[in-house]
Amino acid sequence: MLANKVNYWAENKKYQTYIITTEQKGRVPFFYFHPSVKHYDLNINYGEDTNCSLVVKVFRFLRKKRLHRKRLIALLHEIKADVVVSMFGNEASFLPAIKDGSKKVLEIHFSKFFRLQNNRSGLWKLVDWFRSRQDENTVQRFDRFVVLTYEDKTFWHTQHNITVIPNANLLKPMQPAELINCNAIAVGRLSYQKGFDRLIEAWKIVHKTQPDWHLSIFGDGELKKELLAQITALKLEDSIKILPPTLNIGEEYYKNSLLVLSSHYEGLPMVLLEGMAYGLPVVAFACKCGPKDIITNGKEGFLIEEGNVSTLAEGIIKLICDEKLRKRMGEAAYLKSQSYSEEIIMKKWQELFNSLLSN
Repeated sequence: MLANKVNYWAENKKYQTYIITTEQKGRVPFFYFHPSVKHYDLNINYGEDTNCSLVVKVFRFLRKKRLHRKRLIALLHEIKADVVVSMFGNEASFLPAIKDGSKKVLEIHFSKFFRLQNNRSGLWKLVDWFRSRQDENTVQRFDRFVVLTYEDKTFWHTQHNITVIPNANLLKPMQPAELINCNAIAVGRLSYQKGFDRLIEAWKIVHKTQPDWHLSIFGDGELKKELLAQITALKLEDSIKILPPTLNIGEEYYKNSLLVLSSHYEGLPMVLLEGMAYGLPVVAFACKCGPKDIITNGKEGFLIEEGNVSTLAEGIIKLICDEKLRKRMGEAAYLKSQSYSEEIIMKKWQELFNSLLSN
């Protein structure tokens, strides 16, 4: 989403844009960036300490954060930006205090509860709770705080500086999918957040009555071995495939007839907007946050009580068995996706910047 936004501004000659990272390590960015976008890496590398003990991790984190602050202050005074946007990285706690003359904007790409929903235990659970409390104080210090959904907006105590701007969907298919293939699709990182273990359990129920249908999960991540073992234990190897991520996901949407989202939490699930742009009806857990902003239950698809695996399976089976319902919901999904076009969403960002710079 960062690449999409800065490329839009660069291509439309709206702003001179800079990207500041902390973990690049000299690697070429995975996504394309317009040649006019200037990139600086501060070489902090917080991620090197991921597997350390809590005590060691805290010590190194505090040391690196001091270095991060020092280098960022120097760079911002050199750049002299009008607006500086944080994507809720480690700089969020100290960015508002940097007096470089810029307006400070904070945006979050999850929901307020993203730390707690990692489901960590022991001391890490206490750390997540403490940092969630800190987040409330952090967001109030920015000139503007941008959340992705109206649902998430209701959870924050601050209201004086909060704005809702969803992510834009850039996929523009020539035509919707035909919804005639016996295939369902799920897309996302193979991690706790995406809840694919719950989807596999639901598909076991689906498979009993709909053995001709197949599920493709596109993604990679730390839980791949566990999910493959689960598929084998449930004897679903011929019904479920885990496939690697692809940059041509649009071609895969065309081959499928429905989309499933089984996440524990989201910010604004782009996979829903992408699939709906291809006219796929959706079955999604009503997790915090995102699905309830995008889907009207019974119109573009089914919103399922969070964590109710059997009801998730029932929603999938309803769409499998009723082709007319599937196509009607697919048409509604296609129409709903249009409200998340790049033109509409980037206009909201333009209005936000204009309001900040006019004050």
